Amino acid sequence: MDFAYKAAALAAEAINAVYPGTDINADTVAGMLETPPNPEMGDYALPCFKLSKALKKSPMMISDALAGAISTQEFARVESVKGYLNFFVDRALYAQSVVENALSQGASYGSGSEGTGKTVVIDYSSINIAKRFHIGHLSTTMIGNALYNMYAFLGYKCVGVNHLGDWGTQFGKMIAAYKRWGDEETIRNGGVDEMVKLYVRFNAEAKDNPALDDEGRAWFKAIEDGDEEALRIFSWFKEVTLKDAERVYDMLGVRFDSYAGESFYNDKMQPVIDELKEKNLLVDDAGAQIVKLDDYGMPPAIILRSDGATLYMTRDLAAAKYRHETYDFDKCLYVVAYQQDLHFKQLFKVMELLGWDWAKGCEHVNFGMVSFEGGTLSTREGRIVYLEDLLNQSIEKAAGIIAEKSPELENRSEVARQIGIGSVIFFALFNGRIKDIDFWWDRALNFDGETGPYVMYTHARLSSVLRKAGECTEAPDYTALSDPEAQAIIHLIDAFPSLIRTAVNKSEPSIVTRFSCELAKAVNKFYYEQRILDDDMGARSARLMLTRAARQTIATALRLIGIQAPDRM
Repeated sequence: MDFAYKAAALAAEAINAVYPGTDINADTVAGMLETPPNPEMGDYALPCFKLSKALKKSPMMISDALAGAISTQEFARVESVKGYLNFFVDRALYAQSVVENALSQGASYGSGSEGTGKTVVIDYSSINIAKRFHIGHLSTTMIGNALYNMYAFLGYKCVGVNHLGDWGTQFGKMIAAYKRWGDEETIRNGGVDEMVKLYVRFNAEAKDNPALDDEGRAWFKAIEDGDEEALRIFSWFKEVTLKDAERVYDMLGVRFDSYAGESFYNDKMQPVIDELKEKNLLVDDAGAQIVKLDDYGMPPAIILRSDGATLYMTRDLAAAKYRHETYDFDKCLYVVAYQQDLHFKQLFKVMELLGWDWAKGCEHVNFGMVSFEGGTLSTREGRIVYLEDLLNQSIEKAAGIIAEKSPELENRSEVARQIGIGSVIFFALFNGRIKDIDFWWDRALNFDGETGPYVMYTHARLSSVLRKAGECTEAPDYTALSDPEAQAIIHLIDAFPSLIRTAVNKSEPSIVTRFSCELAKAVNKFYYEQRILDDDMGARSARLMLTRAARQTIATALRLIGIQAPDRM
């Protein structure tokens, strides 16, 4: 039972009865309802100030009249206080409704079918070829993965795209470096690490020898022209990079449905360029071909440089068109850092000018930058934190904490893996995505406070309580869940389905991450204040049901953001 909507329906019914001819519906009233800051003021409140103008009555007169017109079993009482109509739910009935509903649906509680028949394409991670997967790709990878999970949870068909960075002059430089200083055996044995060393060396030596840059450009031109040797080395670099990246994706539990990167669109740009010309959108600017966006407060979108070379804009237009033709998406999300805000504003505006009506389903999901313990990152300067190294170190640190605190724990290595990786993911997704992230070990792996280990430990604690309790067949006495601690948990569980939809609508996984933390806090307060394994078997049964529902909801929240919840810690 949705008590908030029930309150709205009762209020709407009373309004129409007390004020004939008003014809207000429950949906309208539901949009006006508020949750009072203090439970003593009610569970739901209708501010009658919002009705005063339409009904031509004072808020206090309205709330007094409505309170006298409402009678219901679902609510313990309805009160009028200074222009507010306050609803107090019957706490036992509320507890029964929420807990039984959650447990009956199991792991699918909070899911939905609103996405049935709809497709969402999510472009995320987008690693660069010939570079190792570094911490800078953590946000895009985990935000995209969480959104993929949440949309799928709501019934959407999801298409995860890893738009590989596999085009540009840097690949000519990589080949030039390989031809000068590299060898096949070293690359095969050392993988991407050896390619990065070559790239760093090339940039360092190019500072004193600018001719190297010309050499790099020549090799990239060879790739563009389809030179056999250039393409062979280039394809090999991609193969080595993806093999390296797959290890990290496996650790993170991330998957993709497409690895179509920049080079995939080489033969798909000309039709877009032709369409821009046909619609008189291309303007010559000193030899370059641009779309003027002055009327929209933006600099021009460059489609072709003066030497005829294509740019990100050209490829992204081709990619958007291909994705729509291939997947017929309802939404296409681009999980890319905020530095590209202008690029995506230009991209979407050009798509709009082309008359691509489906472009309104495209969204730039931007996010802040990642640093490590106060230090900025740069592959070119050789100053980088590789994500695989970070995850392995996190697992090692978690294993050390387990060895100290729970030396008898079974399956310690698997639990250390879950905690280590989960801590990194949780840290990445805790704050609003637009905020910059500075990763610190002591914060991420702390078992106290708003951290992954804290929430995972709470899940393990609840699992322990349920194991200890065993079977309880006594009928639950839901009046035992009328205390403030139990009600706080019930309110959070009740809010979970709506909260997931808010996270999806805002493309903001941190909403679910923070929810898991709030639920863990509420659970721990309940654990300390109330006796779960009570001698009264009816009370025990009710509290165990609440414990199961809370554990289930924490596990689901963590799963949606990409974290496995250990049963023992």
